[in-house]
Amino acid sequence: MQIRAVTEALDPRQLEDLSALLIDAVEGGASLGFLTPMGPERAQTYWEGVSKAVQAGDKALLVAEIEGAILGTVQVVLDMPQNQPHRGEVSKMIVHTKVRQLGLGMRLLVAAEERAHVAGKSLLVLDTQTGSAAEHLYRKAGYTPLPPLPDYALTPDGVLAPTTIFWKRI
Repeated sequence: MQIRAVTEALDPRQLEDLSALLIDAVEGGASLGFLTPMGPERAQTYWEGVSKAVQAGDKALLVAEIEGAILGTVQVVLDMPQNQPHRGEVSKMIVHTKVRQLGLGMRLLVAAEERAHVAGKSLLVLDTQTGSAAEHLYRKAGYTPLPPLPDYALTPDGVLAPTTIFWKRI
């Protein structure tokens, strides 16, 4: 398993892997800002936008590859408001369902924290659906939760669900 930062434009194979990863997550119920059904066109358009943000320096994109296939990813939003240059946001942490429970999520999160630190960030924030598997990961990684916000976002199948916001000094 290799975790690396993507700094160039995403190539067709990377777009295909990342799109499949996003579809797997959304169709599996992960609350990532998308509703089902999640088609390949929507997923590819999303990743093309991420690629542009990475090239502009607004985001960091980290991928986890196993045998040449991207099976995990996380982003760090680096472009923050002028009064928050010290803060970054962990976003779109995704691990493919077929490789969960292998420590990949924790490794991606540690890599995201390292990348944020190198970019001069000292505080990270993130949000996740309350009660999700990701919530357990963030607690284990030392993130501090705030009280859940009720009815914050829709689940992929359109049901309102609470969200927990986490923070961590790095």
